[in-house]
Amino acid sequence: MTKNTFAPSRRRVLQGLAAIGVATPAVLRNAPALAAYPDRPVKIVVANTPGGPSDLVGRIVAAALGEATGKTFIIENRGGAGGNIGMGYVAHSEPDGYTYLLATSAYSVNVGLYNHLPFDPMKDFVAVSELAGVPNIFVVRKESPAKSMKEFIDLARADPSHYNISVPPIGTTPQLQATLLKAREKLPKVEEVVFKGGGDALQALLTSTVQIASNSLGPSSPHIRAGTIRGLALCAETRWPDFPDMPTMEEAGFKDFVFATDMALMAPAKTPPDAVKWLETETVKVMSSPAMKEKLFKAGFLARPKGGKDAWARMTKEMGVFTDIINSAHIPKL
Repeated sequence: MTKNTFAPSRRRVLQGLAAIGVATPAVLRNAPALAAYPDRPVKIVVANTPGGPSDLVGRIVAAALGEATGKTFIIENRGGAGGNIGMGYVAHSEPDGYTYLLATSAYSVNVGLYNHLPFDPMKDFVAVSELAGVPNIFVVRKESPAKSMKEFIDLARADPSHYNISVPPIGTTPQLQATLLKAREKLPKVEEVVFKGGGDALQALLTSTVQIASNSLGPSSPHIRAGTIRGLALCAETRWPDFPDMPTMEEAGFKDFVFATDMALMAPAKTPPDAVKWLETETVKVMSSPAMKEKLFKAGFLARPKGGKDAWARMTKEMGVFTDIINSAHIPKL
């Protein structure tokens, strides 16, 4: 049989297709892989130790995302330095769409609190979505003689050496509100005992290591319901529906004392936009479901089904708000 010398070889066909910009089979084989994102576990870094509000929300959201998408999401705790260790780690991680940050209000607070950060808060991240928010609270053990914030202040003034307050890492809003309370109420001898996470700070109260804890409502709620601790006042604008008898700080006589722990999902700045958009869409969808809203509310959190644009607007606004609080309270820079 005579060989057709005019039949193009496979190499020539591929070279010709490439020359005119048509996808070659090798390129086409990549399409399913891109469409299948993520094709391996996605890591969400919580810049605090286990048991605190961000860890609780992170695990609830990761489980819900996994169930809704069929993909794998894991939580990795990297606490320390007021959240800067975990935030710096994600900022400098490979921006491949497989490492994200669960950012708390510390992201905004630390801008005004630290002289140097291991990342650029305006350039090293892009916002993916809001997650949840939770008001802060002051809590004591059920055996405490203090039945209100005023009573605690009176006791602490009378014997400051016997009244310590546990707080999560420096730069968190519970730590910031404790410092502000001490400054306003002239309690310099009441010692702030700083822990690596909100769970650890609450455990210190449960074991009577401290006499009061400045924490968030989320991890405190189960213990309040169980009767092991008592909420003195909520650092919110309104009372919490599940605890209607607990006053706000303003109702307790402390003006301009609204503090919350807000959480958002962030990505390293150079993460592929398609990956960021996919996760934003799926997260907002999950956070919008009635089941998720109910689950978070029962845990002491309010779901915030908003995208990256809203998250970034809130966080950048809070940078100025917290810097003003830090400066007005004469809190020293770290």
